[in-house]
Amino acid sequence: MTEDQPAEAVKLVVAALCSSPQALKNSLGKLQACRGEIDYRGPAHPFNLTDYYREEMGEELERTIISFQLPACPVELIELKHECVELERALADEAGRRTANLDAGYLDHGKLVLASLKPAGQKIYLGRGVYADLVARYGGGKYQPFEWTFPDFTSGIYDEDLALIRQRYLEQLRSEPSPGING
Repeated sequence: MTEDQPAEAVKLVVAALCSSPQALKNSLGKLQACRGEIDYRGPAHPFNLTDYYREEMGEELERTIISFQLPACPVELIELKHECVELERALADEAGRRTANLDAGYLDHGKLVLASLKPAGQKIYLGRGVYADLVARYGGGKYQPFEWTFPDFTSGIYDEDLALIRQRYLEQLRSEPSPGING
C-alpha cells in the first residue's frame, strides 16, 4: 500500500506583462510585499506575437519573468493567482484599465504551470476558481511547449529565463533538502 507523500517544493514565478517600465516597477514592489524576496528578474521582452492585450493595455507591452526566493507547495498557486488579480486591480489606471497582467505560476524540474481563472480542456481545476494550465514540460535541456501554449512561451524568448530559474530551483533543492512540503 502506498502512503501519502508530501508534495515536492516548487519555484513560484510570475510572468509580468506591463504597459511601461513604471508599471513593472510598481508590480514588482507589490509582488515582493506579498511574497517576499524576488531572486530572479529577467529582462523585459517585447510582447508582440499577439495583440490580445493591445486594446486594454496599449501598444508597447513587455513581459518580464520573475521568481521568488522561498520554495512553496504547489497548492500555493491558488493564493498567488488571487494575489495577482488583486494587484492588477490595485495597479489599474484611473479609467480602470490594467497596467499589468500578472500571470502566476510555478516551475519544478519537470514542468511549467501557469494559473488561470478560465477553464479549458488541458486545465485542471485546483479550487477557488483557479485552474492549473500545464504550459510546458522539461526535456532536451529546456521547457518544451504544447500545442495550446501561449505564442510568446512557444517562441523560446523565455527559454534562458526559465533555465536560470530552474537552475536556482535545483540548487535550492540540493542545498536545502527536505522531504517535501505539506499542502
